[in-house]
Amino acid sequence: MAGAGWSRAAAPARPNFVFLLADDHAGYVLGCDGNRQAETPNLDRLASQSVRFARHYCNSPICTPSRQSILTGQYPHASGVTLLSTPLAEDRPTIARQLRKAGYQTAVFGKMHFNRPGRPGMFGFDTCSTEDVVQRDWSRQPAARAVPAGIRTKPPWRPFQDPARIWLNADKLPYPRYYEDMKGTFLARQAGQFLEERRRDGRAFGLWVSFMEPHSPYDFPVEDRDHFQPGAFPPPPLGPEDAPQVPAVFDQLTEVDKRGIIAAYYTSVRFMDRNVGVVLRKLADLGLDRNTFLVYSADHGYFLGQHGRFEKHNGYEQALRVPLMMRWPGHIRPAVVRDFTEHVDVPATILDMLKVEPLPVEHGQSLRPYLEGRAAAHPRDHIFSEYLETEQAYVRTARHKFIYCSGRRLDWYRPAQPIAGRWRRLYDLQEDPEEFHDIAARQPDLVRHFEELLLERFRSTHPEAGKEPHGLAAEAALDFYVRPRDA
Repeated sequence: MAGAGWSRAAAPARPNFVFLLADDHAGYVLGCDGNRQAETPNLDRLASQSVRFARHYCNSPICTPSRQSILTGQYPHASGVTLLSTPLAEDRPTIARQLRKAGYQTAVFGKMHFNRPGRPGMFGFDTCSTEDVVQRDWSRQPAARAVPAGIRTKPPWRPFQDPARIWLNADKLPYPRYYEDMKGTFLARQAGQFLEERRRDGRAFGLWVSFMEPHSPYDFPVEDRDHFQPGAFPPPPLGPEDAPQVPAVFDQLTEVDKRGIIAAYYTSVRFMDRNVGVVLRKLADLGLDRNTFLVYSADHGYFLGQHGRFEKHNGYEQALRVPLMMRWPGHIRPAVVRDFTEHVDVPATILDMLKVEPLPVEHGQSLRPYLEGRAAAHPRDHIFSEYLETEQAYVRTARHKFIYCSGRRLDWYRPAQPIAGRWRRLYDLQEDPEEFHDIAARQPDLVRHFEELLLERFRSTHPEAGKEPHGLAAEAALDFYVRPRDA
């Protein structure tokens, strides 16, 4: 109560907001999640000051749909963005627009996957320094300190053109810059300059800092090149049913390659964590942290050899579970929540906590009860996610994982032996936490139950639900909904 009283007496009535977002940061690569190899001291410290949602899931295991779902509060099939290349429609309501209407000074620095050039005011961001703008401004910086010729650095990133071991950085090569000259460091400093301006003018702000790490090729600076040893990272074993479905692009990876890839990813996470620390320290140094509601999360997770994969684009646990932390000193008591939560819950929570008008369409529910130390009135008993690039949808409960696929589309991660036609998979996570043994054929009643759960989500949220043909069997109805309308 003393902390809450301090906030009311000393802070302006309107709290600030910061969203720290990582790219491809899997929920299991965090020290606070129990991973002893992950070096994430700043995120671990943040978790100790936050409510950490330990079973938080993205609503799509691919960048663009997931990010626009967070921004709009709608599932990808409703936001109009289900494919990687689709730009978000310019007239979509967003949480940034809601904050701006409420008088906040809004800004974004970093990767947002808008698939259009950044410009002031776009989607409600007064300052819109997205990928193209960051690249332009970073390239105009003074000449970087030269890297000695004897130090090997990574080549330009050319996925699916170079062999996978090259674009996945199996040699664990650094980006050809020192820490002070890295793009991620520049991004953190830009955010710091924005915070300094707000400290001077006293305006309430909504700031997004969207890091580009640890996305492949897992960038990190030259001085970090020897920090982790690949030998410490044995790749996970394949399950008995995995081999035919491993994407063919990974076929030539050796054990040594896989160790190097995993070590490179962990090094990139460590680098990203350092820049998270830059932003957190700037907030504290400016005295802004006490009145700032802060969220940390990632767009989706990532495979580091599980099921033979080094990507996302799938419904297994490693691609769907992501970090989520929420901090507001004096208002939120640190805790760990193990109820299910989804990305669409995040925008509803942000606007609720800031007492800003909600989005006109909200598919999530506010997590405010958890932040206030109360039980949720209606905790989720399952999560929903979708990957419509390949017409897949997923349900996860405490006991089971269900995957449905129409079989009509393949993405660029083509398996060695594609399955012909519609397919389903069901895993008993209590008996089979690695999701190795499909029991769908032995549990037809459970399959029907999960198909109905998927249909319930689609029918209650899909903008074309009224066009579903009458009399369809469950699988045909699901095929109607998993088709990407933005294809």
